[in-house]
Amino acid sequence: MIKPLSFISRTLAVAAGLLAVNAHAASTTSKQQSLVDQATFAVQSAFVDSKVHAHASRMLSETKAVVVCPDVTKMSLIFGGSGGQCVLLARGANNSWSNPAFYRLSAGSFGLQAGYQHSQLFFFITTQKALLSLMDHEYSFDASAAAAFGNDGSGTQNTPKEVYAMQKSNGVFAGASLGGSKLKPDNAANRAYYNQIVGPEDIVIHMQVNNTAADPLRRVVMKVFNH
Repeated sequence: MIKPLSFISRTLAVAAGLLAVNAHAASTTSKQQSLVDQATFAVQSAFVDSKVHAHASRMLSETKAVVVCPDVTKMSLIFGGSGGQCVLLARGANNSWSNPAFYRLSAGSFGLQAGYQHSQLFFFITTQKALLSLMDHEYSFDASAAAAFGNDGSGTQNTPKEVYAMQKSNGVFAGASLGGSKLKPDNAANRAYYNQIVGPEDIVIHMQVNNTAADPLRRVVMKVFNH
């Protein structure tokens, strides 16, 4: 029996639609994987392939979670804005590390070192309270927030803080003013990477999901922060 042309047309249309949806999903996931790969390289180059000051080394071993922003871009000086995509990983009870949760960094006037348009930025979360404050809502840095390291990699604060930061531009560790900057979960990216609806708390606190493509990032983070 020959099927009606309209039926065949509808079948082909549905198939084409499914292919388009799958192609879009694959493209979206590849964007997240690219960010994870960039974050892996950023951690490797900043902490494994270069020398870390003893003060920084001690702090890294006590870090509860880390946010890696492998490419923070400083916008035009006319607009005075900056931004970038980031991943957050947290330490588990047995010193294992979670899969990455995706975030977006934005600021009206982010204090990147003058003259640099692209930087790697790392946030070190030292308390559970600060980590929980990053879950499922926007986290704002107050005006007193500052970088944890100077150009020589040594600590610049004597008073312990819940969140430290380090900026690396053109291979140089530099200061950064964090006041006014904001970190916000990227729900669409989290959903695409894990192929289900999950929030940062599901990923980094309860560790309910896993993507084996993130294992290289988890391994290098474990190497740096569990030494």
